[in-house]
Amino acid sequence: MTTLIITQVLNGLQFGLMLFLIATGLTLILGIMDFVNLAHGSLYMMGAYATATLVAKGMGFFPALLGGVLATFAVGVVIEVVVVRKLYRRDHLDHVLATFGIILAFNEVVRIIWGPVGLTFDPPEQFADSVDLLGFTYPAYRLLVIGMISLVGAGLWWLVTRTRIGMQIRAGATHPEIVSALGVNIRALKTTLFALGAALAAFSGALIGPLRSVQPGMGEEVLIQALVVIIVGGIGAIRGALVAGILLGLLDTLGRAFLPLMISRFANPEVAQAVGPALASMMIYLTMALVLVFKPAGLLPATGK
Repeated sequence: MTTLIITQVLNGLQFGLMLFLIATGLTLILGIMDFVNLAHGSLYMMGAYATATLVAKGMGFFPALLGGVLATFAVGVVIEVVVVRKLYRRDHLDHVLATFGIILAFNEVVRIIWGPVGLTFDPPEQFADSVDLLGFTYPAYRLLVIGMISLVGAGLWWLVTRTRIGMQIRAGATHPEIVSALGVNIRALKTTLFALGAALAAFSGALIGPLRSVQPGMGEEVLIQALVVIIVGGIGAIRGALVAGILLGLLDTLGRAFLPLMISRFANPEVAQAVGPALASMMIYLTMALVLVFKPAGLLPATGK
């Protein structure tokens, strides 16, 4: 039982960090640029597809990962210049409608290019096996995902809070006229931030590809989960997204693993297997509801990031 608990905690940590990375790109765009980007999940999907395609063409996993992220970064630049830039001063409903249209367009493009059947690709060969960890085995690739997302998250926090460009991004969000008068190109800054969010989503999609099927529409579910992370953690807060992502990842993973076992003690095992995962999925939304009731600004709002 101890081995099972530790394994599921690590699985929950990995899932939570993935949610954190996706939510971070989304919360930066929403919290700093005040733009509601529902197409963020589609960029996550494009990163997974681009990486899977490069791997299928014989490229190594890590070069393919870099290529998928850079390709999606470029797609993010195009979307910002062609669509998003014209919507900044308009109502949030316009943001929602425009980016929802992008979701539909991306899903159809994926079906046209890659077909309706999902793609699969393997993790890098050196991380394909399990490793001995504290007396039990655990997949090496999942540990790699935990490590890589932790490094990227730390680098992103440093970029936004400790560098000149991070200062310009934060200042440009609240006082664009003043920052522009100081010689900073606000348009280029917003384009870079939007594309950075796209790259973070693509990085998450590429890393999760070997663990899940890469298929059309895969971004919609993760978009909803990322929005829950933002609400629980606090809009615009990187630290809040980290805490909320790990919390919700652990709740979902541990719930799916142990709720069926608990329910099976007083119910039919088949019923337990059906009800347990459903209750686990509900837990993250119940957590969001409680946070909205008692801390409407989130657990760690942007003022404390």
